[in-house]
Amino acid sequence: MACFLVSAAEAVVVTTAKHIEAKKEIRIEEKGGNTETAESRIPMSRKLKWLSNMLWGGVALLLFEHIWHGEVVPWFPFLTAMNSAEDTAEMLHEMATVGVCMAVLISVVWVGICIAADALAKKSAAAEGGRA
Repeated sequence: MACFLVSAAEAVVVTTAKHIEAKKEIRIEEKGGNTETAESRIPMSRKLKWLSNMLWGGVALLLFEHIWHGEVVPWFPFLTAMNSAEDTAEMLHEMATVGVCMAVLISVVWVGICIAADALAKKSAAAEGGRA
């Protein structure tokens, strides 16, 4: 019913963190404090962008699916589950179980992607260093 709201909340937080991290990286780069080569390090802001894109994409798909099934409507209270107390309790339970599990799963997959990307970047940098 409203499980996508959990991922949407996480996406808002991650998007904000991405912007903050990007500004921090720019400040560090302007000061000349970046000692690592660009080939061997993927910036955290880029990794956060990956997570943000994954979350917003999932939210968009789930929102479309919920609209398609009539669970989200264009009039107040927007969620049909908020029409009665019983439905609201069921919606909150779904958000606490399904919504949280989806958000955690997306985050775990993102961590795996980041680990793999870092390993590939390090391997690529080592191969480039060996050629020189």
